[in-house]
Amino acid sequence: MLNTAVKAARKAGAIINRASLDVDLVQVSAKGRSDFVTEVDRAAEEAIIDVLRTAYPQHGFLAEESGASNPEGNNEYTWIIDPLDGTTNFIHGFPQYAVSIGLKHKGVLAQGVIYDPTKNELFTATRGRGAYLNERRIRVSKRIQLNEALIGTGFPFRDFDGLDEYLSMFRELTARTAGIRRAGAAALDIAYVAAGRLDGFWELQLAPWDIAAGTLLIREAGGIVTRPDGGADVLSTDGNGSIVAGNAAMHRWLIDLLRKS
Repeated sequence: MLNTAVKAARKAGAIINRASLDVDLVQVSAKGRSDFVTEVDRAAEEAIIDVLRTAYPQHGFLAEESGASNPEGNNEYTWIIDPLDGTTNFIHGFPQYAVSIGLKHKGVLAQGVIYDPTKNELFTATRGRGAYLNERRIRVSKRIQLNEALIGTGFPFRDFDGLDEYLSMFRELTARTAGIRRAGAAALDIAYVAAGRLDGFWELQLAPWDIAAGTLLIREAGGIVTRPDGGADVLSTDGNGSIVAGNAAMHRWLIDLLRKS
């Protein structure tokens, strides 16, 4: 199943790379405030689902653009797909975006693939078998001092009702860390935590397809991913999922600070 997911991700990545050569010609429409979709998102998603459905016709799908197919509650296996995480980056030619494919088996994350087509970086994880970057084993950062930490995040862009809460968190962590990075593609940010490039990550209002594959990557890389309240079930289906991630020490720092802010 992991190999099939990799095949699907690479097929989508090829579509994205071809389109990136002349991104000004890509048709763009708005799903909502600061929330865009392109013909590339849709073509990449169709390619992913085609590969997966051909191999596993009985499986369910939860995809960003097409929604649920064979609804999750009726399937032992459900693929959770973001065909182009970082669409706003893509349409501006900012090379920070990725394909994300996760698989749940009986409600538990079992496979995860995040593919960065611009760098040809393939992050993969299978439950109980570790996390890898281009077939090299990866681990979360060992850094334990918050003042030395580089932390990733994402700003709210769909719903600004919680912006004040977020800015309070941002202010606290900016003063306490070595730096904050907001690159605009949550799936790739989370993969970077798994690879030790970021020491931690937090974001509010995420959807399951933003975080499914990355959550498994971090856990298989020795890290922790929870909701800000410490709950382990981060795959909210209402689009309001919020996560805190990092190694054990960094996760604890982040949880404590976010609760106080």
